[in-house]
Amino acid sequence: MSFSSDVKEELSKTNNLNKKDQVKMELAGYLISSNVNKNKKKIRFSTESEYNINRYAKLLKNVGIDDYKIDIKGKKFYIEHKIPENIDMVEVGDTIDLFKNRRDEFLDKALIRGVFLGGGYINNPEKKYHLEININTENNLDEIWNILQEYEINTKKLIKEKSFTIYIKEGEEISKILAFMGGNSSVLKFEEARVIRDSSNKLNRLVNCETANFSKTIQAGKKQIEDIKLIKEKRKFNELSDSLQEVANIRLKYPEASLSELVNYMGGKISKSGITHRLAAIAKFADELRK
Repeated sequence: MSFSSDVKEELSKTNNLNKKDQVKMELAGYLISSNVNKNKKKIRFSTESEYNINRYAKLLKNVGIDDYKIDIKGKKFYIEHKIPENIDMVEVGDTIDLFKNRRDEFLDKALIRGVFLGGGYINNPEKKYHLEININTENNLDEIWNILQEYEINTKKLIKEKSFTIYIKEGEEISKILAFMGGNSSVLKFEEARVIRDSSNKLNRLVNCETANFSKTIQAGKKQIEDIKLIKEKRKFNELSDSLQEVANIRLKYPEASLSELVNYMGGKISKSGITHRLAAIAKFADELRK
């Protein structure tokens, strides 16, 4: 199973079916998701999660709707039923206006859980952070976005033709919405994957940085060796001061050494900046010979 399926499985097991107001609000969340098709008489919901379709059926039974039909086609489950008349909401065209009836945090959580179960998806956090919820109308998109903002869950909106999506790409915000919906086990799994992924990324950046620094050290050392060999080929080495000759000989002996290592090879009697200054003087001398 995918991580998204695991999350929906956990949310589908939320133990609140004895709370009628929450049940109605969660069902209303399903009904404003993009996976619901409806006409004047019937509603049809589709999902690839068996746990999800069972949750939807339980919500229907809880509000007194026993007349529904479940079909399976390929990997998808479908449930069809009459439009529920006893859910406290008002039809306005293709928009379900249920937001004015919100009364407390538990109803908000039920609503967000329902709309995520209906039209949500979360990517495997080992690969990237991405959660999205697809909603049926722009008005409902704005309302869901406003609710999440009230609880300081920062999301973004994407509107494309007849597609209305809320999405999150920040790990911390995804953890917050998972916890808000009641996915406590999913939060732990997400955070575990997040720690591993972030640590791996940090290690990769560190390795890349060290590799780049090592490459620079090698290239700088190669140029310094070329300068020193040129000075010797021109029989000008003796014109260097004793201190420059000392650094030059150490560099020839240890061509791949870093500045810190050169300091150690010279017994620590000169600093990195001192060695850098002397190597720069050697480079300048060599450049003059090249002219």
